[in-house]
Amino acid sequence: MRRVVMLVVLIVCAVPIIAASTGCSVKATIKQTTDTTSNVTGTTSGRTWFTEEGQLAPDFKANAFVSLNEHNLRQDMARGHGEYLTSLGTLLGVPADRQADFSAHAQAAYTRLAPAHQGGADDIFAVLRHNASAVGAR
Repeated sequence: MRRVVMLVVLIVCAVPIIAASTGCSVKATIKQTTDTTSNVTGTTSGRTWFTEEGQLAPDFKANAFVSLNEHNLRQDMARGHGEYLTSLGTLLGVPADRQADFSAHAQAAYTRLAPAHQGGADDIFAVLRHNASAVGAR
């Protein structure tokens, strides 16, 4: 038991001495660790997608909608109408009286994306955002 106590005392005393001799301070080490962690999580966790309250940021609602509903959007695009396409048009700011034009543009765009399911959610979003702008979205 006495050896264990001596070993613990040696470790507790030796670590600060070694750290001090290398010019390392606990405060600097903690700051470096938290700064690095903040940089990593800030760029990979999707923080830019969310507000301080944890709500999806307005700029990313349509993008998230496309990502989560890609299959249903493809079906609506092929038909030239549907609730998913209408909902996306609303998120993109397409006025109610222009939704039919938006859907027609989406159907025409689908023929370019359809072969072998070319393009993923990002491509669909880019095409539909462009179509929304073409029909007078905000």
